[in-house]
Amino acid sequence: MTTARTIFRTRFFNPGAIICAFALLAATCMGSLSWAQMSGTSANAAAHHSDGPWWKHAVIYEIYPRSFQDSNGDGIGDLNGITSRLDYLHSLGITAIWLSPIYPSPQVDFGYDISDYENIDSQYGTLADFDRLVAEAKKRDIRVIMDMVMNHTSDQHKWFLESESSRDNAKRDWYVWRDPKGYDTKGKPIPPNNWISVFGGSAWQWDPKTKQFYYHEFYKQQPDLNWRNPEVEKAMFNTVKFWLDRGVAGFRLDAVPTLFEDEKLRDEPLTGGTNAFGDPNVSDIYTNNLPEVHDVMRRLRALVNQYPGDRVLIGETYLPSVAELDKWYGGAKHDELQLPMDMQVGMINKLDASLFRTRIAQAETRIDGNQPLFVFDNHDNPRSWDRYGDGAHDAATARIIATMLFTTRSTALMYYGQEIGMVTSTPTRKEDVKDPIGIRGWPKEKGRDGERTPMQWNDTKNAGFSTADTTWLPVASDYTTVNVQTEQETPDSLLHWYERLIAMRRNDPTLRDGASAMLDKNNPSVLSYIRKGVNGSPSIVVALNFTAQPQTISLDMQEAGVKATTVKTLLTNEPSLEQTNSLNKITLPPFASWIGSVE
Repeated sequence: MTTARTIFRTRFFNPGAIICAFALLAATCMGSLSWAQMSGTSANAAAHHSDGPWWKHAVIYEIYPRSFQDSNGDGIGDLNGITSRLDYLHSLGITAIWLSPIYPSPQVDFGYDISDYENIDSQYGTLADFDRLVAEAKKRDIRVIMDMVMNHTSDQHKWFLESESSRDNAKRDWYVWRDPKGYDTKGKPIPPNNWISVFGGSAWQWDPKTKQFYYHEFYKQQPDLNWRNPEVEKAMFNTVKFWLDRGVAGFRLDAVPTLFEDEKLRDEPLTGGTNAFGDPNVSDIYTNNLPEVHDVMRRLRALVNQYPGDRVLIGETYLPSVAELDKWYGGAKHDELQLPMDMQVGMINKLDASLFRTRIAQAETRIDGNQPLFVFDNHDNPRSWDRYGDGAHDAATARIIATMLFTTRSTALMYYGQEIGMVTSTPTRKEDVKDPIGIRGWPKEKGRDGERTPMQWNDTKNAGFSTADTTWLPVASDYTTVNVQTEQETPDSLLHWYERLIAMRRNDPTLRDGASAMLDKNNPSVLSYIRKGVNGSPSIVVALNFTAQPQTISLDMQEAGVKATTVKTLLTNEPSLEQTNSLNKITLPPFASWIGSVE
């Protein structure tokens, strides 16, 4: 299994003033009102579906705010831009949006270096803009999830500025400071150990003023907080409460397994070779997923549970096994995160039917009945159809990925532009790179700009993203054909495929709550599974051809405890499968997706 450190490093690269006033008033009341009480339409939605907390069946849409919609013509996306696109998200069927960091920041890591946890960066808008976004989203039954970075702050945060001011400052121990191991023959201080930053180089930064090193898992401008100090937890939990009181539906917790480091500062074992930055490859057993983090998660969950409306905790959890993933739920106690991300399904990065079958089945049977959250796309990895596609069948591959996302039992999490097939547009010249990872690691590591390009809305200037002459990242070259407007007008587009899948998942009790079982378990080329019927609704069967060759399958429902031999096609990307009515000898064209209702 790939470790979190390896994943971060390799990232799977292929070698409206009144309205605001009312919104602000509503935000101050949110701590004592449920979501349904705050929104009549949401109450109706809750009455329609009473099959568990909202996040169980959510369609969560990650928005990278810099790249979604620019409302003021400066070339950078913003909160008012997102608000202007809520009708689109509602029509697509989105029920929650996750915003990557919008807090004040020097933007060294584009917002993941936070200098103030309780405000909005001016380039994205104001707190009033945020309140308006939350209020307008609520009218459309869309919740807002914040990205919370608990592992580190910016080196420009007031906490760190105090901490670095002197060794005896009251906040000195809010960060991880250590003396040098010694000095070399030139008098240069030697770091305390061999720990390597995820973004290259030593994880220790020398402070000549206080003559100590501080630890940074990521950039040197992102010093790690010392979670062994209870004052740190108190301060961060107060920040969480600030946003919960403002009405957010929950948090995605960035890099949360890395909160603690080994107290003894033991060297990480070497694993051989070097990374893209030229550093020796090391294990992460002393800097990642330490047991102490689970105590913090239980306390954080207890805090969140004090709020009405089923607020949710989502974890960025790159983990080595499903057994470790189960711990992040709290196992059978269900007392930690509701939705730690399962990266082992969506980040396989090859269409391997046997491996997908195993990984999906593990999520069904080895996480103590908790709700899976499969992740295929996000802001840190090349887009999924670039990782899974073969260059010739990428459009069909995108439909396979979407089908797995919405027909398995997992909560659905998608990334902006995924629904229209936006591609990874990696810079071809170092001088065009904006991501510091790519600047430092070029050419082996080209950064994450490629998966963060502006949303493609139409075929006008800058794809309708901005009126600026230059956008913060250039729009992908295919925007004249790959865009929302064009795909809305094209009946068989990928966008309409997503709309149909999301509608099926929203309206069909079986896709919402039916148990899952694998079929044709020894087939190396086709992934087939059933969602068993509930409340009188028929079972649904799914078959996906992972190969470039036709595959003929016969599916025995009895092994899943379902007595049926006939089906009715619900959705397919292949005309030859539209009239399929038997489960015997179904011939799937190359990379075909087929969904049927068992009669």
